[in-house]
Amino acid sequence: MKNAPKLRLIADEAGAAVIELALVAPVLALLTIGVVDISNAYGRKLALEQGAQRAIEKVMQTTGSTTVETTLKTEAVCQVNGMTDDGTCKTSPISASDVTVTYRQECIDSGGTITAKTSNSAATFDTYVCGVGTVKEAKYLEVLVADKYVPMFSTHFAGYNSSDGTYHISATAGMRTK
Repeated sequence: MKNAPKLRLIADEAGAAVIELALVAPVLALLTIGVVDISNAYGRKLALEQGAQRAIEKVMQTTGSTTVETTLKTEAVCQVNGMTDDGTCKTSPISASDVTVTYRQECIDSGGTITAKTSNSAATFDTYVCGVGTVKEAKYLEVLVADKYVPMFSTHFAGYNSSDGTYHISATAGMRTK
């Protein structure tokens, strides 16, 4: 009968749920924080995409008294950063230097060969002329908005690693102009 107290202690299940919770709680907490972190990154990516698309929509409507590049950059920054109470654009998290405007011209000859030229300058782009024998010509305008997302934890998944510990995210929108 000396072993009876030991057997009762082994058979006793009181407190088992607390121990199980102590083992599972850290894993659940990490999963929850990970989901929140990934959701924030995707939300940031979506904001960049919406900013790029809205900038293209704005330039299709009007450029006002500014150049196409200035209109695109200003609109993308305003859309991503939001507006202040007085109606001006906020200055962070992105700036006009995070927005790249690219012009592209494609010339297609009778054999189907495509020759493409790109430029970041409207003045240079306006000088592009397709060569003799061109059957089709198309011109495009593209805006790229870039940003960095700082994760809550410095652990990177899927083998991704950047030197500054951030995720580099970007969004592109474009339109055909001719």
